[in-house]
Amino acid sequence: MTNRYLFSAVIFFFLSCFQKSNGQDSVYAGSTFIAVNNTHNTYRFTYKKLIIPSLFISYGLASLRIDELRELDHSTRHEIWEHQPDHIRLDNYTQYAPALMVYGLNAAGVKGKHNFKERTIIYATSQLISAAFIVPLKHIVKEERPDGSNKLSFPSGHTATAFSSAQFMFREYKDTHFWLSISGYSFAVFTGVYRTLNDKHWVSDVVAGAGFGILSTELAYCLYPKINALLSSKNKKATTLILPLYQNKTFGIGLIKNF
Repeated sequence: MTNRYLFSAVIFFFLSCFQKSNGQDSVYAGSTFIAVNNTHNTYRFTYKKLIIPSLFISYGLASLRIDELRELDHSTRHEIWEHQPDHIRLDNYTQYAPALMVYGLNAAGVKGKHNFKERTIIYATSQLISAAFIVPLKHIVKEERPDGSNKLSFPSGHTATAFSSAQFMFREYKDTHFWLSISGYSFAVFTGVYRTLNDKHWVSDVVAGAGFGILSTELAYCLYPKINALLSSKNKKATTLILPLYQNKTFGIGLIKNF
């Protein structure tokens, strides 16, 4: 079994275990017994939520082995370079746009599903999960970028961040401002397209990145009740959550403190 197949098996095993654990009706945190209503669609994880990200991720993984899909990557790059597009670096910023919009809209009075603390925990968790998928897989696959700059092409980290942010915006506003909720995907698509136009990724890298991004946010919402229960424990006056983050070859630390 190759490393990439082993990685896929690990993902499947993780999701299967998560589905089983998510059937619980409560969470015990210290001396506090916190009920979790798993019938609420906000936090309930179902296999239907796996359909789109699984299709995207499967396409990306298949492109590593299927010659026809690999040829499509190369032919698409050839078509792009025939038109000689300008290289702009807006994709370095648009990947965060949907998440920033959520905070901006809430500050402007357009309330989403969660308050500042809650959505910060959810978004930070989604980025941590995304990094846990993306960073190891880049070093396992070692796919060379179209411009030959390195062998960390698959999957696209920028696109994963962009789609995790867009999914975050969708989940926060879909029940109250549907058309507003899907506007974040325009920034996500822009980011993915420009990763190919800037010759940094193959199309399959972008498709897989989108899948991992969506999946990461869905997992973050499902894990939120458990994480919040830990942070809300009455046995501690203050709880600190430290999250390692990785983006653009830079490691950082996210800090969430609950008083």
